Amino acid sequence: MLPTRLYLFFAAQYFSCVLTFPVLLFAIEAQAQDKQNNSSTPAPSLSHCPQASPYGTELTSLATQLLQTTNWTEDKTKLFEFLSLKLGPQLAAYFNSSPYPNINERAKLAKVPILMYHDILPKKQVFFDVTPQEFEQHLQFIKQHGFTPISYDQLVIHLRTGLPLPEKPIMLTFDDGYGGHYEYVYPLLKKYGYPAVFSIYTFGVGNNVGRSHVSWEQLKEMAADPLITIAAHSVTHPEDLRRLSDDKLQMEVTESKQILENKLDIPIRYFTYPAGRYNQKVAAAVKQAGYLSALTMNDNDERFAGDSESLLAIDRFGQSNLTRAIANPESSILSQASGGMKIPNWGGEFDFSANVTFNKTTIDRTYLLLISGGRPMTIHAKSRYQVPEILADTAAVAGVDGGFFSLKVINSNIMIGPVLSQKANHFVPGNASENLRLAGRPLVLIGTQAVKYIPFDPFLHNTLEGIQAEMPDVTDAFVAAAWLVKDGQPRSRESFGNLFGFDAARRRAFWGINQAGQPTIGVAPRNVDAVKLGAVLAKAGLRDAVMLDSGDSSSLAYKGELLVPYTPRPVPHVVALLPPDGDEKANCLVVKR
Repeated sequence: MLPTRLYLFFAAQYFSCVLTFPVLLFAIEAQAQDKQNNSSTPAPSLSHCPQASPYGTELTSLATQLLQTTNWTEDKTKLFEFLSLKLGPQLAAYFNSSPYPNINERAKLAKVPILMYHDILPKKQVFFDVTPQEFEQHLQFIKQHGFTPISYDQLVIHLRTGLPLPEKPIMLTFDDGYGGHYEYVYPLLKKYGYPAVFSIYTFGVGNNVGRSHVSWEQLKEMAADPLITIAAHSVTHPEDLRRLSDDKLQMEVTESKQILENKLDIPIRYFTYPAGRYNQKVAAAVKQAGYLSALTMNDNDERFAGDSESLLAIDRFGQSNLTRAIANPESSILSQASGGMKIPNWGGEFDFSANVTFNKTTIDRTYLLLISGGRPMTIHAKSRYQVPEILADTAAVAGVDGGFFSLKVINSNIMIGPVLSQKANHFVPGNASENLRLAGRPLVLIGTQAVKYIPFDPFLHNTLEGIQAEMPDVTDAFVAAAWLVKDGQPRSRESFGNLFGFDAARRRAFWGINQAGQPTIGVAPRNVDAVKLGAVLAKAGLRDAVMLDSGDSSSLAYKGELLVPYTPRPVPHVVALLPPDGDEKANCLVVKR
């Protein structure tokens, strides 16, 4: 048997090698498809490896850290726990990527803005030109507001696998190969250490008629820098690739790749449609030519990368969005930037340390409002209020309406089933006759480090001692309506039994734990039945989810604002998300309602 240190050494070396070339693996897949399509495009040299992805660095550092801290005994339990809980999920994401060119469902939950620039020059000639001074202001804003510029390789890995990007990702792209890109942009990118993509139409290189363009020597210098990705942008930059004959279209997409690879001695994996114009025929030609991905644009329909049609049509935002962000950071489209959920944990771990983030998404035509992160808690108010009112005097960042309550008295806070809230650490038993009708429904138990959803037993769980027997450090408890997702799987129609209205199309509220172990609350503000909602939430990455009081009670608040477009019924109970423990306000909970 090899000693533990050697196991770890080989693990670190293996993951360091494997995880620095996922884009190369994807490129090989695309090339294999090209061979099936009889493409004549030569394969790029494999001697030019892509820049190591941050995921490879992250995984290698995890193994290195374990090498440095493990007590070197023959106990391999810690090693295998480390490999399965930390490295295993990341490897699983790599090797279970979405079919090319589809975008992974988890990546659709992120919001990655890609900014598109054209010329950078001291004196503007058209409205979308940018001066060097303005461009540096953009970079300063990116730095000051905590954005992380990413490379095209990182984006493709994310879109294929759903692996998360940094918390506030952004990608910078520059079209047409203008001289200002080398003279002004490239030095500033090096100054700030930011990666970027330059899309080159080969006829323009060295052609200074009208506007100046980069020379081949300048382009070679840029292409040799790990910060820079070169994408093909056609040969002649035709106004509309859709209008070209098949032969002309093939020439524009194929020869531009060949010329750039021959001149720069690097593989060219990405294409940018001139003026963003493409259709399925153009995208098919780009795929057949051997490109892994393509960028587009539409001034009338700007989207985040995850909302794009496919890897062969990744959307972008005009750079004017950054100008607007500088003027009004909180209301700009860039304020929504997020890198997506953490990868799923193996072993059902919990993560109450993530920042609270809000996301809107549509899956299978079901519109969802999702808020994830932070630490979960419940609030049992003294009467009935709107959710933002209940949260107003607390440190909670967000909240959703919670358990079911009696409708007999309009201002009553009496709940159906037992309830424990950390507001006063006071347990309120449920009505004995009502409890019998709740048997088998999910009993929600929230502790300091974990959450449990177990079948409610009216004879065991109607006392504080009874629920403490299930979770000794329990701080909150209540009975929810039904499981929507359990162990990552949506619940079947049969599992709802005789639950009233489960198959009706209604507004729905829910909460649970996502695949990264983070608490998640949310609302489907448009009518949907419980079975379909469960299927959608499983696709959205929920590990477990239960249905809360729904219909007219469905309500969601974030940072003091009601997020639903209607006035919900006042409620006495909410599931709330506090900031993670590291937040300086995390321990200032004062509930007055």
